Amino acid sequence: MNLVDLIVLACTLANPSACHEYHVLFQSSGSLQSCMTQAQPYLAQWAGEHPAYQIRRWRCAWPDQEGGKI
Repeated sequence: MNLVDLIVLACTLANPSACHEYHVLFQSSGSLQSCMTQAQPYLAQWAGEHPAYQIRRWRCAWPDQEGGKI
């Protein structure tokens, strides 16, 4: 299992132009491409925990390729 950085771009519902990247680490059993399908439950959990935000887009990366942002 490898740690994968799920990078979520989310914007506030009150001000849709106020967007920020959020990082969620999780264990993936495969490539970054498989992360795209494995990430769905984590996205749903994040959205449920952050009801004032709307997810605009997301991507997967290896943590060490993101300059240490977690």
